Amino acid sequence: MTERRRHLSVRGGEWAFAVVGLPLALLGGVYAFAVLYAGTLLSLTVLGLPFVVAGLLGARGLGTLHRRLVGRLLGEYVEVPGKPPLPAGLIARGRVVLTDPVGWRALFYLVLRLPLGVLGFAAAVALPLGCGWLIGFPLWIRLLQPGPRPDGRLDAASTALGLLLLCAVPVAIRSLSAANRHLARLLLGPARAQRRVRELETARATLLADNTDLFRRLERDLHDGTQARLVALAITLSLAEDALSPTAGPDLPRLRALVDRARTQTDDTVAELRRLTRGIHPVALDGGLDEALTGLAATSPVPVGVHLDLRERPHPVAARAVYFCAAELLTNIAKHSGARSAELTARAADGRVRLTLRDDGRGDAALGTGTGTGTGLTGLAERLAAVDGILRVDSPPGGPTVVTAELPTRLC
Repeated sequence: MTERRRHLSVRGGEWAFAVVGLPLALLGGVYAFAVLYAGTLLSLTVLGLPFVVAGLLGARGLGTLHRRLVGRLLGEYVEVPGKPPLPAGLIARGRVVLTDPVGWRALFYLVLRLPLGVLGFAAAVALPLGCGWLIGFPLWIRLLQPGPRPDGRLDAASTALGLLLLCAVPVAIRSLSAANRHLARLLLGPARAQRRVRELETARATLLADNTDLFRRLERDLHDGTQARLVALAITLSLAEDALSPTAGPDLPRLRALVDRARTQTDDTVAELRRLTRGIHPVALDGGLDEALTGLAATSPVPVGVHLDLRERPHPVAARAVYFCAAELLTNIAKHSGARSAELTARAADGRVRLTLRDDGRGDAALGTGTGTGTGLTGLAERLAAVDGILRVDSPPGGPTVVTAELPTRLC
């Protein structure tokens, strides 16, 4: 019942978009066809290219209006495309505008938006009015032709058809709203190349920030931890040297205690250095990615089955990314999933390495969520994007959860 009610309901913004969007759709459609028609006619003259340049700039502006209207009424956020560079000189600027894919995509959007706008207005206004006329047909016909009517089947059929079409109005408006959202996402956002550049810039900024934090933490740990241990070791050795003073003779019990202390401090310092360097380059990767992943699975508190098919040897940077990704995901499974078992699969072939982790936990993990469900998946996806990788999460409520990380085996 709830699902049926949802399909028969229409948001106010969708209805308003169907009504208010018609004038803007007509304006944009007429503008686009005028630009294309006049640009074609003027293409053999001196005015052809300047006219097309001005038309593309205008299409960008109309696309901005449509993008704001879609965001405000349909609730669909469309990323704002970047502005084209403006070199010096009119000819250079005109060349940039003519080769800008955003302007051409906006012009194409205006062409396709015209029929959708007409259909949306018809579904939101004309169709309900027609349904009202069909439902009230028996009343209208009696007002126009008073007196008894021998056959009432036409009246009943008219009313039934009107009610049936009235039930189809919300479905039509919702379907057209979905089509408008998809069209806006497809044509009013940044071009694929621009989006890819932004993703790489964001990933690079994230990677630089992570590396900066890592080095600052390493510097702090070296200063506050390792350096303090070495200073303590130097003091211990200085005391041991005093215990060997030839004037009073060696104090063997004190010397033995100082040597034991120095040995303990040396072991602690070595362990501290190993802990610090483990985050820079995991020692487990020295034996290969297969051994490293097998070792991670063996140390997991949740039983993990391992299936490896690494016929290609990934680049060291890619192998390190896969290793840290597996370590993060296994930690998430142990802390947040409530799983009883998991399965790790890694395959490297055809220039791609794919890591898949599946668990039988409670599910409901997603990118961008907070602690307990997302468990840092968004940060992991950003780190993978820095090496041209992607992260996919399939985790319905109740499980199972399947997380797949894929990246190229070669980064150059």
